[in-house]
Amino acid sequence: MDRLTEMEAFATVVDQGGFTDAARKMGISKSAVSKHVSSLEARLGARLLNRTTRRVSPTEIGLAYYDRARRVLNDAGEADALVTSMQSAPSGLLRISVATDFGVNHLSPVLGDFLAEFPDITVNMVLNNRYVELISEGFDMAIRIGELEDSTLRARKLTETTKRMIASPAYFEKHGRPEKIDDLNDHKLLHYSNQSNGAVWKVTAPSGEKRQVRTSGSLSVNDGQSLLNAAVAGLGIAYLPSFLYADAMEQGLVEDAIPDLPMETQGIYAVYPPGRFTQPKVRAFIDFLVHAFAEKGPSEW
Repeated sequence: MDRLTEMEAFATVVDQGGFTDAARKMGISKSAVSKHVSSLEARLGARLLNRTTRRVSPTEIGLAYYDRARRVLNDAGEADALVTSMQSAPSGLLRISVATDFGVNHLSPVLGDFLAEFPDITVNMVLNNRYVELISEGFDMAIRIGELEDSTLRARKLTETTKRMIASPAYFEKHGRPEKIDDLNDHKLLHYSNQSNGAVWKVTAPSGEKRQVRTSGSLSVNDGQSLLNAAVAGLGIAYLPSFLYADAMEQGLVEDAIPDLPMETQGIYAVYPPGRFTQPKVRAFIDFLVHAFAEKGPSEW
């Protein structure tokens, strides 16, 4: 007899407390369940069940075997579900969390192509500028930029962006241009208020030394696009990723504040809850984004 079937029959008898209910659960006859369990006991050379006229209960050996058998059966069920899931067409509601600036400027423009390719998927994209808890808040995945704080999540890098200090030519004409990191103390620095490390910029000096600069400007905003707009308006120096400032720099609206500083590079990641397999809709969207951003990079925004 099939070993897994024997295990399933035995485990179901233990779960249901008897052969009659186990037979009903498995959809086979009571005699068939009894034969499977008897065959298992004969193969193992041990009695696994105490049988009385009123109840059935596992022996000490049977209880130990049950724990392992149930684990094997659960793993087998997950393996079957994995194959079924991987073969099924991606479908259902896909709920995504993404920062407003990246979502508006770079994710929204490619969603139409994704939905055309996967018509059975419905997307709910939530734009916000705070850290969300994926599982407790009901998100399937999120797009995150920079160092990943939650090591329990699974992540796949989509592309990279650089981060530079930028300001308008008018600002530099009025306030001068900083030549080194220490000069930033005499300038108006525009602060991104949702930074996990507070009102501090982490900057790499030409020597490779990691420096911290405390922002001291008159404007604090929780949105990158708004900081870029403020920088273009001449309100101060902003520290922003290239996916935000690239177009403005190409148009001459902003310039690099300290060109001699090393280029800071940040990863852009798709993150999703841990698990033994990835939902088809999540896998499909991540694969799509990897392709969509294949030609993007630190300076190609």
